[in-house]
Amino acid sequence: MQQIRYYILFPSHTEGIKMEAILKKEKIKYTIVPTPRELSVSCGIAIMYNKEDEEKIKELIDIHSVKNSGLHSVNKKVINPYLGI
Repeated sequence: MQQIRYYILFPSHTEGIKMEAILKKEKIKYTIVPTPRELSVSCGIAIMYNKEDEEKIKELIDIHSVKNSGLHSVNKKVINPYLGI
């Protein structure tokens, strides 16, 4: 089973933490994760988010001038669909 996961990448940890605070304030669900190997051109942390929040996240990035290395998706193989891993 395959699942597409969505990530925001950052040039520094500082920008990742800045984005986390914004998402928390806006009550947008997210998870801080290690940058997936397929996308390992950033600082080491990424924020994984839900696709339905993408447009709002793009707006927040623009409004708050968050430096980022782009929004990316990765098609992951899901081992246990009940746990989402």
